[in-house]
Amino acid sequence: AGNYGFQAQPTGFPGGFAVPPVQNQPAVEGTIWMPIPPSIPNCPPGLEYLTQQIDQVLIHQQFELLEIVTGFETKNRYELKNALGQRVYFAEEESDCLIRNCCGSARPFSLRIIDNLGREVITLQRPLRCSSCCCPCCLQELEVQAPPGTTVGYVVQNWHACLPKFAIQDEKRTDILKINGPCFMCRCCEDINFEVMSVDETCAVGKISKQWTGFVQEMFTDTDNFGISFPMDLDVKMKAVMIGACFLIVSLSF
Repeated sequence: AGNYGFQAQPTGFPGGFAVPPVQNQPAVEGTIWMPIPPSIPNCPPGLEYLTQQIDQVLIHQQFELLEIVTGFETKNRYELKNALGQRVYFAEEESDCLIRNCCGSARPFSLRIIDNLGREVITLQRPLRCSSCCCPCCLQELEVQAPPGTTVGYVVQNWHACLPKFAIQDEKRTDILKINGPCFMCRCCEDINFEVMSVDETCAVGKISKQWTGFVQEMFTDTDNFGISFPMDLDVKMKAVMIGACFLIVSLSF
């Protein structure tokens, strides 16, 4: 945990961001962490961060020099930040090197999401599955656990001939939200948006976006930026599943 710059910090202020949140926060190696929120009854430990008036999470993939130089796929690492630029979580992929380079975007993995105390608060489990429309019986699925060992929901790919479509499900596999992506993933100088819809797909309630980062970074590196927006009053467990949905979309499409 020492490599991530974790450090115990003062408990968050009752009003969430009622006082200047960035200027007065301790920083380790240039990283500013979101204040530790107080515990909340019936909230999985570590997910209190997602209840602090948060309706947006920004995900920044870490630059891996070895991957750029050698061309071999390395373990992906990510920073998760709030809209104020404070780090909320750190995420690291756990996968086999051989499988990672042979299976590519279809590879199975576990992804550990860690808070600023070094606790693993969310675990994402992705098994080896197909993503082709030709195999509708074995499409992508990702399980979200919070805390590790306790399933809070799933992200399930729905079959469609040309569009990426997913369902956000609770622990009982009941559909809560739907996600509809674009037909073409390659767009120059603009973001790529996956719309988060109500279950009946009549209204948009949020989105998952792959943000355009500039021609050089897009062409010559594997580091990307993503944004997740969701209703502020969405159940905290479903916010965690939305984060899982973003990582599944990242691994499949980008």
